[in-house]
Amino acid sequence: MTHRERLMAAVSHRQPDMVPLDLGSTVDSSIVVEGYERLARHYGMEPQIQLTNQMMRTVKLEEPVLEALDIDTRGIFMGAPDRSPAKIVSDYEYIDLWGCTRVRPKGGYYFDQVEFPLQGELSIADLAKYPWPDPDDPGWIRPLRQQLNWIRNHTDCAAVLAVPAPVVHPTQYLRGFVDWYMDLVRDPKLVEALFDAVFEVNLQVCKNILAELGPEADIILTADDLGAQNGPQFSMEHYNKHLKERYQTYFGTIHDMTPAKILFHTCGSVAHLMDELIGAGVDIINPIQVSAAGMDPVELNKKYGGRIAFWGAMDTQRVLPHGSVEDVKNMVEERIEQLGEGGGYVLCAVHNIQPDVPTDNVVAMFEHAREYVPSFMKG
Repeated sequence: MTHRERLMAAVSHRQPDMVPLDLGSTVDSSIVVEGYERLARHYGMEPQIQLTNQMMRTVKLEEPVLEALDIDTRGIFMGAPDRSPAKIVSDYEYIDLWGCTRVRPKGGYYFDQVEFPLQGELSIADLAKYPWPDPDDPGWIRPLRQQLNWIRNHTDCAAVLAVPAPVVHPTQYLRGFVDWYMDLVRDPKLVEALFDAVFEVNLQVCKNILAELGPEADIILTADDLGAQNGPQFSMEHYNKHLKERYQTYFGTIHDMTPAKILFHTCGSVAHLMDELIGAGVDIINPIQVSAAGMDPVELNKKYGGRIAFWGAMDTQRVLPHGSVEDVKNMVEERIEQLGEGGGYVLCAVHNIQPDVPTDNVVAMFEHAREYVPSFMKG
């Protein structure tokens, strides 16, 4: 099988010749700068750092590293609008396209948000005056074709195309987390107005990206974190009231415009939403945060394995940073046995590989996944 055939077989619930691997095809399955520098040097390269996400400082992995690890995926990352407030203030401060300011503490690895543009006293009239991003700005789609052409001309890998997060991420960053949660209870009309404003922008950006490249992509990646470590971020009542129809519209639009599979990234404890997400059109769920409440891979596969594919499940919270190489290899075998039979599984880390993960553990994860022959493939 080619890398693309292997990946597409797995996410279509057909048995591939081996479990496909992902590293860096999304901003949530990549590696942070410091970890990547060590990984590249492990393979004799002096890394040329290009970020795919400023806040998390995730990198665009270079082709020799991806080839050395035999990764099956390659990412296509959307551009930034030409006209926006976004700018790099310094090595330790930037403003994003929504107007949110983030800073990186000296010695820190990530950028923390310090200004929420719509925090505090806010009315629906204020929302109408806010300078929302222009979804039809050509900068969003300008780099897409070149990235796809490179993947098709230089690799046989599956192309993962990113579209915006529908509503939760950007509204939390705009409003501020405290006000965002309080609004759900005290001012649902304001919530609806804020969600409408952001969703309208992101849905149109999504449509423009898909009009440009959708029919040629293999996987469409979008994200919204709906869970926390120990349970949901919000009640089912609030999900049904504010998010259910928007997700149905967003995922339905994607399916209308491309035959590609939808990969939805949502961190935390989201087992209670699996039926909802499947019903809304999600084909693949990521990252399978196995350390979160209710996210046992065996139970998830038993309940939903025939209806949704799993992408992730390699524990970055405990095993990858703190375990031995042997621990990592054991986890690889365990995940493949739990999730890989009959297809339906793409192996990668639960979220981005952090700077405290030893390089030997990163290498062991991917190399052992290629070496290991699971019980269901023997004989």
